[in-house]
Amino acid sequence: MRRPLDILEFELALDLLCVGHACYDLIFTVDHHPAADEKARASSFTSCGGGNAANAAITAARLGASVAFAGYLGADIYGDQHLAELHAAGVDTHLVVRGPDATPISAIFVKPDGARSIVNHRGDTNRLSAGDAPFQHVRPKVMLFDGHQPALALAMADWAHDQGIISVLDADTVSAGVIDLLRRCTIVAASEHFARAFNGVGSAQAGLAQLAQIAPCAIVTLGERGLIWQRGDEVGSLPAFAVDVVDTTGAGDAFHGALAAGVAQGMEWPDLLRFASAAGALCCTKHGARLGIPSAQEVAELLGEQLQSTRTVESIT
Repeated sequence: MRRPLDILEFELALDLLCVGHACYDLIFTVDHHPAADEKARASSFTSCGGGNAANAAITAARLGASVAFAGYLGADIYGDQHLAELHAAGVDTHLVVRGPDATPISAIFVKPDGARSIVNHRGDTNRLSAGDAPFQHVRPKVMLFDGHQPALALAMADWAHDQGIISVLDADTVSAGVIDLLRRCTIVAASEHFARAFNGVGSAQAGLAQLAQIAPCAIVTLGERGLIWQRGDEVGSLPAFAVDVVDTTGAGDAFHGALAAGVAQGMEWPDLLRFASAAGALCCTKHGARLGIPSAQEVAELLGEQLQSTRTVESIT
């Protein structure tokens, strides 16, 4: 396995370090999700890099943060293309490990209403260790984990705690790696699926309450229904932004990337939640997770439109 570039001679100061999954997405637009033994035709096709933490890193970079990504890419054409996308976005890749195992691939089938199905193959690529990436020479304000690369992530999370670095967990699906990270992270931002499945509680609200007993801050995203949150005894909710949904792939990744970038920028809690929600909503307006990631200007414009709409409603009432 090819190790990251040697950065032992200097420390890399960053807003954010994202740790976890990178893959390459093959995106098919279909009029319905194929049934068993059915052959379906796609009306369009596109491809781009993907993966929870990798998408979050590019989101944060597009929003103006200085970012590095730590994870695995194969020494193949998909790995080359993904690495080029990271570089083009300004994401530092000193902690990217290349190796003989193929870059993980996702086949994504998107319906006209934006709903999607994903089939992912990652082989034996989720096994990086602390020795594979010299993370002690990176100095981020915030670290983001997605539960992939568990051995590396746990070592980094323990180090972040010792260094007093804020950590954000993208809790999407229940797995041993994510459960181990729950007690190590400052902010846990979970999907509704995770909140419902966590300890078998059955509801997003009950899942939020349990997560808030473990992490100082907990958020559960509810898709088009917005989000709910809890910090200590404080609880609240935020409605989703109204946008024309084309493809929901990557909306959660964009949310988490913007959330971590906002934390690094020192945003106040209400502004932080709106900022992250706007980024997630805008990601739904284009096909492809990576292609839908918004710029800082696009997020600012959506936030401005919401503020103007709120003022208009207040003036009428």
